[in-house]
Amino acid sequence: MNGPALSAAAQRGRDPSEVIADALKRFPGKIALVSSFGAESAVLLHMVSRLDPSLPVLFLDTGQLFAQTLDYRRALADRLGLTGVRDLRPTFADLSVTDPQGGLWRTDTDACCHVRKVAPLDRALGDFDAWITGRKRFHGGARLRLPEEEQVEGKVKFNPLAGWTKVELGAYAAEHDLPPHPLTPYGYTSVGCWPCTQPVEAGEDARAGRWSGLDKTECGIHTTKPASGPSVDLGDGL
Repeated sequence: MNGPALSAAAQRGRDPSEVIADALKRFPGKIALVSSFGAESAVLLHMVSRLDPSLPVLFLDTGQLFAQTLDYRRALADRLGLTGVRDLRPTFADLSVTDPQGGLWRTDTDACCHVRKVAPLDRALGDFDAWITGRKRFHGGARLRLPEEEQVEGKVKFNPLAGWTKVELGAYAAEHDLPPHPLTPYGYTSVGCWPCTQPVEAGEDARAGRWSGLDKTECGIHTTKPASGPSVDLGDGL
């Protein structure tokens, strides 16, 4: 049973694993999980591993990730038995035109994110009708209204952890002995590319270290583009 997203009323009170199981049932062979293998990724990846360890997991290897993230991606996938992880990379042709020296992030972070994240993911998602993200409402901003399920640009997006808190994530990770991202002990509460990520201070928003000092809060893969008018930020946090 596939089709449009469930109504808000039908979504209330669902356990994250229930959301994922329903998604896999409704979109067999046509759904993927998009994961950054970042600071909070282990919980959702563990839930998926218990339901379908062969599910396609799309990982954006931008070419500018921390070495610790790449190590974590390999170690966590092995530990959880995830056999469907796909590394998505920007094409050589795109980089040669837009970022031949690898320094585009210094002058145009939006363009850098587009060539290294948005374009590769758009190409990969062409094979799917639905996808699963790790975004949560407690990250703030537009994510405060994040539903567990939504229909965006012709695809259904599932956000199983939308209603979970930081405490619930920590409790789940502890219960299942999930390894943290290697950078989290050093204050990295959200981990992206190394040029645009830094530790956060105590009391700061979890995503305060992303594009710090810029009027930018997300990379663009969760941004819809209406027919007219500005883009609408739906948040980031895979």
